[in-house]
Amino acid sequence: MPHPRQADVFFPSQHPLHGYEAAVQGLRECGAEFHRRGWSLGTSSNYSVIVNRDPLTLVVTASGKHKEKLKPEDFVVIDGEGRPTVAGQPKSSAETLLHCVIARRMPHIGAILHTHSVSATLLSHRFLEQGAVPIAGFEMLKGLSGITTHETAIEVPIFENTQDIPVLAAQVESRIDAADTSLNHGYLIHRHGLYTWGEDLDAARRQIEIFEFLFECVARGE
Repeated sequence: MPHPRQADVFFPSQHPLHGYEAAVQGLRECGAEFHRRGWSLGTSSNYSVIVNRDPLTLVVTASGKHKEKLKPEDFVVIDGEGRPTVAGQPKSSAETLLHCVIARRMPHIGAILHTHSVSATLLSHRFLEQGAVPIAGFEMLKGLSGITTHETAIEVPIFENTQDIPVLAAQVESRIDAADTSLNHGYLIHRHGLYTWGEDLDAARRQIEIFEFLFECVARGE
């Protein structure tokens, strides 16, 4: 299959994804790149772009799709509560509500990405009792939004894994509403993976790359 960048995405005017071709193309590219780097293997992971703020509207990956081989139609247009805006679309990711919480509570955010790397998965278990993965002193920390010096320390929160996504979404939302600054950049789900975000898709991709570099350093004991 050719890299998604080589294929033009076009939807007819009556299609739910019409007008959102750039978002779809960008998310397909994320899937191919993250799969190549071992961060989104098989059908794991989910991605979204916020395409409208009023009313809140997102384009999110459909459930059960191989991320290396995302087709233009493997996406769903949803509202701020995770409901499809038009009937007849594929089923959205099982973790759609986690995207909606970030979109609703962080109005400056334009894209949300979720990956399942080995390092993130292992660290989420190693530091579970501590409740967060501590990261300090790395030059690459400056790649995270708002950080300007390596002389800083962050803690990446860890949430317990559950199949009850509304419960997990409520836990994340309560931490955001409490102005928990540890959620400025992202969080981990135990033995599951990373959620992070950015003001647009490029920024969110950068956050993924920075986090995955840092996680690998910590996992190796550096």
